[in-house]
Amino acid sequence: MQAPRVCFDASVMRLTVSTADGSPAACVVRPRDASDIDACVRVLAQVHDGDGYPVNWPDRPGEWLTEPSQFASWVAELDGRVVGHIGLSCSGAGDMAPIHWSRLEGKPVQSTAVVSRLFVSPTARGYGIGSLLMAEVVREAQERDLYPVLDVVATDTAAAALYERLGWRLLATVDQRWSPAQTVTVHCYAAPA
Repeated sequence: MQAPRVCFDASVMRLTVSTADGSPAACVVRPRDASDIDACVRVLAQVHDGDGYPVNWPDRPGEWLTEPSQFASWVAELDGRVVGHIGLSCSGAGDMAPIHWSRLEGKPVQSTAVVSRLFVSPTARGYGIGSLLMAEVVREAQERDLYPVLDVVATDTAAAALYERLGWRLLATVDQRWSPAQTVTVHCYAAPA
């Protein structure tokens, strides 16, 4: 696989990658719009079937992708087909990373932006799409003068490996109660300083 080339314009991040057969493919990261939700849900179902993310399949996956605290979201397209998604949200009651970042940095939780709903289709992995999506949320958070943080389920080792490759720092590992019958271990990360 050739190293991807990245070109920027005002609102869209473009990437040219080489596919397995060596042909070029265009990858675009752009703001998500309402017409993308069905395609995102299809990709999310593939990810859930293959990787178990999200841990608990939501009753209404389209609404799960558009959580009320979310203030920005993007999709990645590979040759015009939605293959990835990421969101950026205000800190919510269940988010652990903002609390740990706030304690370490001595700044208010409201100074954070929570990275959420990141997934890439199993058929589109290995092209750097997850890294592109992460770069976009970091850029947006910084433009808003917010510090990006995230929680990831400890069993999602591939996601944790991506964050660590990108220089994100582990803040804490904690148990989080999701329901009376379900407690999960999550890693809390903060973007590189």
